[in-house]
Amino acid sequence: MLAAILNTSTSSGLAEERGTLVAELELGFYVPGNMRRPLLLLLGLLLLQQGRCFEFVIDGEWEDEMSDRRDHRERHKRAVLTSEEQEDFEAVRGDDITVKSYKVESRITSRFAHTTVRSSVVNSGSKAQSIGFNVQIPKRAFITNFTMNVNGIIFAGSVKEKTVARNLYAQARARGKAAGIIRANSQDMETFKTEVFVPPGSNIEFELHYQEMMQRKLGSYEHWLHLQPGRLVPQFQVDVYIFEPKGISSVKTVNSLGEQFAHLIKVTTTKDKAHVVFKPNLGQQRKCENCTDSGIDGVLSVIYDVTRDSNAGELQVSEGHFVHFFAPSNLSPLPKNIVFVIDVSGSMWGVKMKQTVEAMHAILEDLTMDDYFSIIDFNHNVRCWSDDLVTGTSLNVKDAKNYIQNIKPNGGTNINEALMKAAQMLVKATSQGLIDPRSVSMVILVSDGDPTVGEIKLSTIQKNVKRVMKEDFSLFSLGIGFDVDYDFLERIATENRGMAQRIYANHDAAEQLRAFYSQVSSPLLRRISILFPEDTVSDVTQNRFDKYFQGSELVVAGKVLPSDSGTLTSFTTAAAVRLDITLETEGDLAALDTELAKQQHSFTGFARQMWAYITVQQLFSERSLAPSAAKKRKITQRIMALAVEHQFVTPLTALLVESDDGTERMLADSPRDPKRGCCAVTFGAGPPPTLPDPVALVYDVPEWVQMTTPSTPHEAGKGPEDWTLPEKINLVDNDPHFIIHLLRGNMDVCFNIDSTPGHILNLVSDSGTGLVVNGLLVGSKQPDKSKLSTYFGAISVYYQPDRVAVTVATDRVDFTDGRSNHSFTWGATADITQDGVRISIVKNSHVSVVVNGNIRVMVLLHRAWKKNPVAVDFLGVYIPNDNQYSPLVHGLIGQFSREPEVSVYGVHEGDDPLKKEATMEVKGNKLQVTRGWQKDYRRDKKRGSSVFCWFVHNSGKGFIDGHYTDYIVPNLSGFLQTL
Repeated sequence: MLAAILNTSTSSGLAEERGTLVAELELGFYVPGNMRRPLLLLLGLLLLQQGRCFEFVIDGEWEDEMSDRRDHRERHKRAVLTSEEQEDFEAVRGDDITVKSYKVESRITSRFAHTTVRSSVVNSGSKAQSIGFNVQIPKRAFITNFTMNVNGIIFAGSVKEKTVARNLYAQARARGKAAGIIRANSQDMETFKTEVFVPPGSNIEFELHYQEMMQRKLGSYEHWLHLQPGRLVPQFQVDVYIFEPKGISSVKTVNSLGEQFAHLIKVTTTKDKAHVVFKPNLGQQRKCENCTDSGIDGVLSVIYDVTRDSNAGELQVSEGHFVHFFAPSNLSPLPKNIVFVIDVSGSMWGVKMKQTVEAMHAILEDLTMDDYFSIIDFNHNVRCWSDDLVTGTSLNVKDAKNYIQNIKPNGGTNINEALMKAAQMLVKATSQGLIDPRSVSMVILVSDGDPTVGEIKLSTIQKNVKRVMKEDFSLFSLGIGFDVDYDFLERIATENRGMAQRIYANHDAAEQLRAFYSQVSSPLLRRISILFPEDTVSDVTQNRFDKYFQGSELVVAGKVLPSDSGTLTSFTTAAAVRLDITLETEGDLAALDTELAKQQHSFTGFARQMWAYITVQQLFSERSLAPSAAKKRKITQRIMALAVEHQFVTPLTALLVESDDGTERMLADSPRDPKRGCCAVTFGAGPPPTLPDPVALVYDVPEWVQMTTPSTPHEAGKGPEDWTLPEKINLVDNDPHFIIHLLRGNMDVCFNIDSTPGHILNLVSDSGTGLVVNGLLVGSKQPDKSKLSTYFGAISVYYQPDRVAVTVATDRVDFTDGRSNHSFTWGATADITQDGVRISIVKNSHVSVVVNGNIRVMVLLHRAWKKNPVAVDFLGVYIPNDNQYSPLVHGLIGQFSREPEVSVYGVHEGDDPLKKEATMEVKGNKLQVTRGWQKDYRRDKKRGSSVFCWFVHNSGKGFIDGHYTDYIVPNLSGFLQTL
């Protein structure tokens, strides 16, 4: 640490009496990539004492338009902490000091975390000394404030544009008062460091704030807290408060502190809240029973995931901002086409190659028969294991493993030719029709160095790669070690719909490679768009994504425009395996703010800050690829304005820390370029967005969605297919009651089926068209008046020509085509199409299935009160008479597509004066029927609409062909045997 006290005109006696205060504020982070310059930080302190001042400045290296023109030799400078420096890190530093308290509090609300680190320290020694306050924070976090109280002098922070810092620095330089320091960090964290030189007995209180958005990886969010106090602390406490409005599905903690601390980490959870507390006393902090050193040295991680009730995502609105979280599951993965491009130059010799081979063996094992792949290895030459993509058979995988195992690294690095070859391989496979047009094609590059052979100009390689990579291809770059030009790898990845990741060349590099591959090994969706109706939102972040990977999450945020509506609606479109999907979800404009106001530990400004956080991150990505200096300056201005407004310390802003009267101040900036570690593009998001000036995002709502947006309150229960189904149809509802509408006779005939739970009844069986509709019976919770009622708990529509089955249950809707399986909940409105089958789900209401445009089936959902001792959730089935079946159609409903001759006569009073009786002649049978009514629930699911009909007793005997037991089939896709 380089420190200086310059031009002191105060007497030594006065200095001793009043004390000397010199503060150094240092903010550093790991700067990956050979193009990166060493990180330099700026700090100024002006302390006025009786008209005389002490001035201290730490010089910083400013980012400006000229900084990108520096010689490429700067790329090769290392900027990492050595192992000794890393081990030497302490949260509080100094000799003969007393740390009274060290407290960390994180408030995570809807995946956005606000963390505060506080420490109270006393100089217990007999001499003046420097006391340090150090905090390691995640690279993706933005520092938002820092305050310090030194012997009653309070320094409060605020974020300013860097011109403020430049002016202060220039003034100090003009007086010849400047000092410089270089500091960097390693791996996934960056270091904030403050040192204060204080006299004996001084009391110092430090407080640092930072914010970050939780990123979902492999199905969970992880919040890291680095704990290394360096000494025993009487009041040591960590609190993590999580509030997720939709609920928390799981939460756990992982720590590298040691097993002796595991039982001290307490986790309390409710439906939507969790509290993690770690509060060891002095005795529990000790390394050993009689030790005076602290045993707390490591990372405490809180890992959690949220409850999701639909694949449509979660739309939250708070304080005039919205955030849409999209993380669907229960979808079949898209097939993959992967070209692995592996650097085998001489620098890969040894551990790097050994661990790459180990990782590749595990990755290749993960390939399936639906995947295509090949391997390119390169040094000064480029070689292909196979010139064409091949399927992921066990034989091909075994051969590929052997090939990789026998690679001997040597020679130079010809990245350009290797990437050209990989792209050409994918283009060739595409043009030959070898790969599925809905599959995901990607190049995965593993390298540890700069190009040294062939084309070595990085900008030319970048242009070449962009030219040959088709819009359907993605490039993922993995940089091994610290000497690799990570900046270059990141640019070519983000520009080609992928991402980059640094792989640290240590003992777990193979695991890092495997973990990265796990994140991209299961693509579920392509071409995702999250859109909003016209004049409802503005300033929307990136809302179109190239792909979505299982276990990750896409996040879109923006501002909500004034509206008379109480809700905001979003529409998500995407392509899955053989499916096109449209999903609709709604967010209440006021409910969340009301709920947040009740929460003691929530972060009420999360939506506003998350929108700004995402926007700034994306603007930095766009800025790194700006085609001109003018465009870059325009983006720079937007970043600075947002960062100042939302108090984010970025490479373009500085943290001004000053006393209440403004006469004493410190100043610090952040790492030069956040895209080198802290501000990567959202994983799986595709190309960096081109963010337009704020405009409302317009979306032409499709016709089927408009039909679910009623204009009058009484139409609120209607869905898309209600408007096309005729008024008179055949239906089965309640427990279960059949209503058959006879068009020619203009009458309705009803009957009940009393069967056994578990039986599957055939409703429509048409071997001519290959269509079957079956229903699974479930029983009530317990008998009512000694009778156990039965209901339909699942309805299946199976279309044999395409092997497509739609199974509607009371908790979900499953869709399969024999190869792929997809599942949707009732929690959102959705539209799914595959070939000749279309499924429309109206949230918590009904599902409509249309086959080839001429056969329609609607399934209605009935929810029972959960505490009802008897009733269960059940389904109703509504089938139009005009469905176009073949002459072979049959089933309890299908048989009536050929309407029988029916006559009713001899109407007379019955035992019940409200129900007349009569004789019905049908199919050569004379039946005694009763005039009654059943319910059609399409318009009113609670009360239903009465349908008057002639009721046939004994489970429809005489009206249906045969006996009802003849219609029991063995499975939900089973066709009816000939009666």
